Amino acid sequence: MEKIKLTTLTTKGGCGCKIGPTELHDVLFDLPAQKKDPNLLVGLDTGDDAGVYKLTDDLAIVQTLDFFTPIVDDPYDFGQVAAANALSDVYAMGGKPVTALNIVAFPIFDLDKSILTEILRGASDKVQEADCNLVGGHSIDDKEPKFGLSVTGTIHPEQILTNAGAKKGDKLILTKPIGVGISTTAIKRGLLSDEEIKRVTNVMATLNKTAAETASDFDV
Repeated sequence: MEKIKLTTLTTKGGCGCKIGPTELHDVLFDLPAQKKDPNLLVGLDTGDDAGVYKLTDDLAIVQTLDFFTPIVDDPYDFGQVAAANALSDVYAMGGKPVTALNIVAFPIFDLDKSILTEILRGASDKVQEADCNLVGGHSIDDKEPKFGLSVTGTIHPEQILTNAGAKKGDKLILTKPIGVGISTTAIKRGLLSDEEIKRVTNVMATLNKTAAETASDFDV
């Protein structure tokens, strides 16, 4: 496989490539409001990590989509990190991931195809670790590589965790160290040692499955 540093192929990395909230607000402001659906339990109003739609009194689906440009150089690690990030949106709502779809943008004629294979392999391994099913995906040829997942999960309608429930005086529990954004910027600039990169990557690729299961035992 061709040896290449993925972070050198992008102008911005990870969540840093998101459209800013002010600009996004300007884009969305004049769009018509959606019709009200009583089964839509979590939608656009609360800025949550995923949407939730009730199917029955005992079952709701959790839907999310997340992708970004490389924040680590190793293709396999990038697949792992991107997959864990997308799966975490379902965990954040208290749900269980069930199915996932790959979202791929890749310069297929400019880079060795084995690089994309490793990205997909990393994601597949992480999806399996989550006891989730990879059911397909969509790919486009793009000058800047991007990868992520669309994930569907399940949850009981009365056990949803949302931002709307946050209030003054709540205790915050960190399930991972803060400062990952600083570390990924340092990776892109070549400022971290191999050992430091390994530690940061392991943190980012760790599923929030245990944290979500623990949260379900408390009044969150």
